[in-house]
Amino acid sequence: MRAADVMTTKVISVALESEVREIASLLAEHGISAVPVVDSEQRVLGIVSEGDLIRRIENDEDSHKSWWLKLFSGTSVVDYVKAHGRCAGEVMTPDPLTVSEDEPLHRIAGLLEKYRIKRVPVVRDGRLVGIVSRSNLLRGFATAEPEIEASIDDRNIRKAIYKELKALSGLWDEHLTVIVSNGCVQLWGLVETKEQRWAVQVAAENAPGVKQVINHLGLRPRGIGGY
Repeated sequence: MRAADVMTTKVISVALESEVREIASLLAEHGISAVPVVDSEQRVLGIVSEGDLIRRIENDEDSHKSWWLKLFSGTSVVDYVKAHGRCAGEVMTPDPLTVSEDEPLHRIAGLLEKYRIKRVPVVRDGRLVGIVSRSNLLRGFATAEPEIEASIDDRNIRKAIYKELKALSGLWDEHLTVIVSNGCVQLWGLVETKEQRWAVQVAAENAPGVKQVINHLGLRPRGIGGY
């Protein structure tokens, strides 16, 4: 299996000029831990993570006080960046590691371990097309043998399911991972309601070529991130 078989395809991203307070709001609103920074042509320029925002607190004039003590004393990450907001281009980690859609899962796992990162953007011709997180990898390893190549039919089924999911109102598929092996679909991730869970299953069952749908979707507690 490769990046294209497990990656999240709907990725929240920001521009260089996006304000830090807006980025903090995005992380909180969508329950994610990082956002890629892209230009007008979707080329990946950097990435802003929760760690980058925490470092902003550590660089405050009151640096003798640890960031977690500040949180308990009433200065949250969001409060801090509202008062000291700057743009993504100034706080991002520039030139982040990226992989192609054809990168094997075992190599991605090695990269995450080597560089101690939680996720890696996936690019096609230098442009952002997805993201692979640790949770995506775990779902891929749990679903099928990672060395086995996904067939063209399986990848077409996956594309058809994601296309259908985009039409579902109120559903953010950055929290979903669809993995297809020999026509068997496994649904992983978190949704907001039982109705959404059922709707995702119906969308998968209706995709041409699907033989079976195994629904592992859970309900998302508030504050739990997707990647």
